[in-house]
Amino acid sequence: MIQDPRKPCIVGNWKMHGSRDMITKLVVEIVAGSASITDIEIVLCPPLVYLSFVENELREKKCKDHIQVGAQNVYCEQEGAYTGEISPLMLSDIGCHYVILGHSERRQFFAEDDNLIARKFIAAYHAALTPILCVGETALEREQGKTFEVVSRQMQAVFELAPLEALQKAIVAYEPVWAIGTGLTATPDQAEEVHSYLRSWIAKKYAKLANRMRILYGGSVKAENAKGLFAKANIDGALVGGASLSPKDFLNICENAVVRV
Repeated sequence: MIQDPRKPCIVGNWKMHGSRDMITKLVVEIVAGSASITDIEIVLCPPLVYLSFVENELREKKCKDHIQVGAQNVYCEQEGAYTGEISPLMLSDIGCHYVILGHSERRQFFAEDDNLIARKFIAAYHAALTPILCVGETALEREQGKTFEVVSRQMQAVFELAPLEALQKAIVAYEPVWAIGTGLTATPDQAEEVHSYLRSWIAKKYAKLANRMRILYGGSVKAENAKGLFAKANIDGALVGGASLSPKDFLNICENAVVRV
């Protein structure tokens, strides 16, 4: 039986970078350069304060069907007395469609654990957002041979709480912590090994879901290594950090994305 193609997804995580002027130039160049890039999803994830600004820029340029906006984080409640937090419903209300959850920097610097991330996943789903669930191991955990143990634990926390309908909408991103912001990158074979494991792990629970769920790679993805990574059978796109701030590099990564059947 021929499966539905897994449309590649390239996510630009701008982290805590940007200004109105910088973002305007970035959006203009990405919109212009991506006009001829078809059959992929492009998601731009600016800092929270610029979400509406980017949404408006994309709407004015009439490319909302081509490029979507995503948030870098969200809280696990829809409303309430949670000073400083943002609810999933608020993100949906301003036109946001995606949200990154469980990024290693959230786990490391803000002590987010598996349970909290799973609760955020459920809340995002109920607000009609597409969760991008990040999993990955540290350098020490890799050296200790615990990579599979770590990523399966992170996945299990979500799969225990989320209904199949929520999982069917989600995207997974494997981002080895040791390769984020370090200049190091997992080799295509190293990345594929974990992506293959994740797909097999999902298949043990939901076989059809495993064939359709997109698994992105994140960890110092650059124009120079994108083609090699995307050549692997189980890598369906990328969660791009630093390179997403360069229109030329980001567009080059988009151009190398491959549709999976």
